[in-house]
Order: sequence, then structure tokens, then C-alpha cells
Amino acid sequence: MPTLFERLLSGELPCAKILEDELVFAFMDAGQVNDGHVIVATRAPRPTLMDCSDDEAAALMRAARRIALAVEAAFKPDGITVLQANRAAGFQTVPHAHLHVLPRYDGDGVGLTWPRKEPGIERLRELAARIRL
Repeated sequence: MPTLFERLLSGELPCAKILEDELVFAFMDAGQVNDGHVIVATRAPRPTLMDCSDDEAAALMRAARRIALAVEAAFKPDGITVLQANRAAGFQTVPHAHLHVLPRYDGDGVGLTWPRKEPGIERLRELAARIRL
């Protein structure tokens, strides 16, 4: 079954597209948190960022940067959050690789919090050794 984003890209469902190229497309989020809230998605139905090719992942960020500049010029936000989530436990709600470009304003009520842990440098080095590239 096609994802919601595939249905938007194909024109089956309406959307307000703002950018489209061979790897990604971007459109206004129907659930605007603040005016100018944009979703950038892969054209191919990749479930998560980890399923994307390097080129697709790079294209997502290139588009996000271009859109962030345009959002900044158009809406003059106090800040911009670029958010990318993977799988339900990571707060992904549509199983199609995408990110949000979200203009932010002081006092807009949007929260982004997590419990901070400070394990110390030795533990940080152990963790780094497990994923070092």
C-alpha cells in the first residue's frame, strides 16, 4: 500500500508542493505547527533515513537548507528546527523518510525535551568505540 507521501507525490491527494527534484520533494505540512512548516521527503518510498542512499540523505539535507533559508526570509522566525525521526519509538508517524523544517518563535509552545544523562568521559569513549567509523 502506498504511503501518504507517495499518494501526495503522485497527485492522488492534494498538497502544496514547494520543491521537487529527482531525489526529494517538499510540501507544506497539513498540520502546520507554525506558518511555514515544511516536510521534505524522499521521492522513493524509503521507510527510514537508514534505508536511504547517501545521495538521498544528502539531498534531504540540501533541500532542508534551501527551504530553511526561504522560510527565514518569508516568515522571519526567531529560530528554525530541522527534525528527522525514524520508526515509532523515534516519533516517526509516516513510514517514509522525511524531515520537518519548522519555523520557531519564542513562546510558541513547541517542546523538544529529553532526560539528559552525563555518563562521564570514560563511558563516552566506550560508546564511541562501538560506533566509530
